[in-house]
Amino acid sequence: MKGWGAAARPSLDRLLVREKDNTAESELFFRRVLIMVCAVFVGLLAVSGRLVYLQVLNHDRFTTLSESNRVRIQPLPPTRGFIYDRRGVLLADNLASYHLEVTPDQTRDLEATLAAIKSRIALSEPDIDRFRKLARRTPPYTGVPLRFQLTSDEIALLAIDLYRMPGVDIKADLTRRYLVNALGVHAIGYVGRIDETEMAKLDPGQYSGSTHIGKTGVERSYEEVLRGRAGYEQVETNAEGRPLRVLSRTAPVPGQHLYLSLDMRLQAVAEKALEGHNGAIVAIDPRNGEVLALASQPIYDPNPFVNGIEFSAYRKLNTSKDRPLLNRALRGIYPPGSTIKPLMALAGLQYGTVTRGSGVFCAGVYRLPGASRKFRDWKRSGHGGVSLDRAISQSCDVYFYDLAVKLGIDRIKAFLDKFSMGRPTGIDLPGEKGALLPSPQWKRKVHKQDWFPGDTVSVGIGQGFFLATPLQLAHSTAVISQRGKVFQPRVVHATEDPGTRVRTLTEPRSAGTIEAKNPRFWDAIIGGMIHVVEGGTAHKVRTPRYRLAGKTGTAQVFTLGQNQSYNARRLAKHLLDHALFVAFAPVEDPRIAVAVIAENGGGGSATAAPIARKVLDAYLLDQYDEKLVGGLKPAPEVQRNGLE
Repeated sequence: MKGWGAAARPSLDRLLVREKDNTAESELFFRRVLIMVCAVFVGLLAVSGRLVYLQVLNHDRFTTLSESNRVRIQPLPPTRGFIYDRRGVLLADNLASYHLEVTPDQTRDLEATLAAIKSRIALSEPDIDRFRKLARRTPPYTGVPLRFQLTSDEIALLAIDLYRMPGVDIKADLTRRYLVNALGVHAIGYVGRIDETEMAKLDPGQYSGSTHIGKTGVERSYEEVLRGRAGYEQVETNAEGRPLRVLSRTAPVPGQHLYLSLDMRLQAVAEKALEGHNGAIVAIDPRNGEVLALASQPIYDPNPFVNGIEFSAYRKLNTSKDRPLLNRALRGIYPPGSTIKPLMALAGLQYGTVTRGSGVFCAGVYRLPGASRKFRDWKRSGHGGVSLDRAISQSCDVYFYDLAVKLGIDRIKAFLDKFSMGRPTGIDLPGEKGALLPSPQWKRKVHKQDWFPGDTVSVGIGQGFFLATPLQLAHSTAVISQRGKVFQPRVVHATEDPGTRVRTLTEPRSAGTIEAKNPRFWDAIIGGMIHVVEGGTAHKVRTPRYRLAGKTGTAQVFTLGQNQSYNARRLAKHLLDHALFVAFAPVEDPRIAVAVIAENGGGGSATAAPIARKVLDAYLLDQYDEKLVGGLKPAPEVQRNGLE
């Protein structure tokens, strides 16, 4: 028994060890199962939490993102309004065309896409540079124009492989067209591609999808009226961003049509009359301020600017010594010369410095008291005894030298300011200059010098520091013709709704009245201007068919020394005097006021006055050369609906 017990003990010990091992394995297995269950539970909890985050807490956001992948908002640019003249001659419309557009966000490789396009159609470096600049400032999901005005052959070449180039689209659009080419370009202006500076300032909502904006003329000043209001459409797309169907659409609102106050027949006459001279002509209806013609020579064709003028062509225009891009009617500044004398005479009457009967003796020179410097009259032998009327009609410098000194520069400035001398008239065109009506304060600020009596003498005949624009001269002449009634100049006659064809006339903008202390003062000034034409310096433009009042002017472009004399035959063209003339007619019921400046044209009576006469004849006598204006017919839609 003892031996058996000893033999059985190892077996029992082994059994106990095995039982312990099984218990440990069970515990290990249980722990592993527990860990796995916990891991699964945590995983399910994470998934559930994520589902709650996606489906509950951020449901709206991710629904929108999902829809954005399926639905794309495409802007619909509005149709730009047309521009007509006052008779309904169509000046600017829109021509159907196609452009190439690339949406960077939808391309697999933008550089490869550009290379693929370039292998199929012509792409210039300026095209690519402009595209890159626009793309940097545009959301990547928005299409950026790459090439404008694709030809039918280019469209065919691209259309074949469009499916291989995701993000590339051919879009139909309307491009601006100027049907009268260069005629009236400085008033009408032109549109051009939106540049980086403009893009940063524009409202993205209104200009989304738009590529062009008004740059000059009424195209710029009436941009909001002509542009209209953008629309949009929701488009369902596939995975590559290709449109499948339109889900909804908000139509754009087209821009309003503009009817300008310009009569393009008169505009053509004015530009033709000015040929051979750099300069400007402005014609105004003095009864309401409407601009009838606004000519600036030389001119240029605006059509190449619409989709990007070639650099070489632009450089030629921009560096030309004749400066064709300059709107001389609004921004050309010239000494007004003797055209200012009627206003000076009116100031003398208003302040009681002179009367209609008082006068001076003109011996051909004027000296300030105690000074040796001579101020010459244009007539070296002098005019003898001159009254106010004869001083205007014969343009006696000595009379106005003396008058200016008696008035003083402060009263001259205060009075001429009422006629918009030295400040913008407020015309509804961009870029008008105020020119310069000098004062002692201005001279101290700019030249760091005191004002001298000789400065006042020069101002008295529209010379010295005194500068004016052709528009200011036409405007002041219109005010004289209306005996002080002031209307702000404007070039838009009416606007028209393109859908209903309802036309809304632009109301005249009255700027008050310049009151004369005695109404007969106006008679004196207008009488002197009548005598300028009827026996005075502009007697050669007198006509029996209507009565006109005017004033010649000659503005020096350089100063003569005390012992020098002016000899036009020995001077280069660019040193000749500027020729000026202002006029209004008919005297009894003025319907047109005109100002002419012919740069380096010599005398106002010999050059500028005959130019003005051509404009007056055309307008008042309806005398138009059919060869010149034969193509300027009202558009058919205007002929059907008529003009108000």
